[in-house]
Amino acid sequence: MPPGRPEIDPQLLFETDEQRQLRTVLRDFYSEVSGPEEVRKHLDTPRGHAEALWARLAGEIGVHGLAIPEEYGGAGFTFVELAVALEEAGRALYCAPLLPTVVLAAHALLYSGDRTSCERYLPRIAEGALTATVAAFDEGEPQVTAEQEGRGWVLRGRADFVLDGAGAELVLVRARTPGGIGLFACEPAEDSCRRTPRRVLDETRRQAVMEFRGAPVTAVGTAERIEDTVAATLDVGRAALAAEQVGGSGHALDATVEFVAQRHQFGRPIGSFQAVKHRLADVLVAQEAARSAAAYATACVAAASPQLPVAAGAAAVVCSETFRLATAEYVQLHGGIGFTWEHPAHLYVRRARGSAVLFGTADRNRARLAGLIGLGGEPAA
Repeated sequence: MPPGRPEIDPQLLFETDEQRQLRTVLRDFYSEVSGPEEVRKHLDTPRGHAEALWARLAGEIGVHGLAIPEEYGGAGFTFVELAVALEEAGRALYCAPLLPTVVLAAHALLYSGDRTSCERYLPRIAEGALTATVAAFDEGEPQVTAEQEGRGWVLRGRADFVLDGAGAELVLVRARTPGGIGLFACEPAEDSCRRTPRRVLDETRRQAVMEFRGAPVTAVGTAERIEDTVAATLDVGRAALAAEQVGGSGHALDATVEFVAQRHQFGRPIGSFQAVKHRLADVLVAQEAARSAAAYATACVAAASPQLPVAAGAAAVVCSETFRLATAEYVQLHGGIGFTWEHPAHLYVRRARGSAVLFGTADRNRARLAGLIGLGGEPAA
């Protein structure tokens, strides 16, 4: 890393009593309302999740407002507390749109510096009354254009693989304008925005194609800081996803350890065989590395550290590979039952594979990291 970097307060890397209490409350909540059976129950519903549970998560526990400042209706905590909630959501495979709403859209609004937009949308996000997402934030030239029509702006074009794109009530869209790149808030209406759900591997994280046909929008922020806003939002997304992946890996490891302690072969628990012990030890070592990487990325978000791009990129690589390994062993060490549709292992495998490419593949993030620390690769963004 570049010399002279500001150090992260070590206290941000350790869980406080309040955070432990939050984790306990959330684990109890998710064990009651989420899990594989609940996931399967809601996959075929229009929203893909139970709206009553979404309201409870916002109202009873206040997860949606954890990292939103009090001036915008939030609780005024930090991203560290939100990361605890995301880790527990990943552990339980909670399939509501926390990532697009509470992480991506909320942080894009905050980073934009647009007080009017923040005052309009963030209180509704914090209270669970508004689901939101972002579109065309991926690298490259957006395929959506913004044109001035009358006294306002309208969007035309197409954005693909938008998280919760078919259900979100607010979409923050990065679009080309006559003067460059802009960020716009769109509240989709059927007559001006066609939304088509995508068939994706991980059905617990819905995605859609959005086609804008003169959709009325309002500008968010200033053109000078749009690309910085988008880049920062994506890095926060990587840090948030890393926390989710740590939770998912933890579930896979714990469930597998429990199974091998109960399953007997040749008169012994299969967990007593050295080969099985070694495989699970490898997962545990990877899990601890992932937890450290995710914790540092989380601390960088909370501290607004300039090291966030490096920390988030490293966490994306480490946590994606750990989740892949943990879910592979989840299936393999469960034997024949691990390959069945009835067992939840395949749901975690799908989440692991889908998450691994969500904000760039591991190879893409490695190349970006190389550019950030001066080793070649992609230019630092």
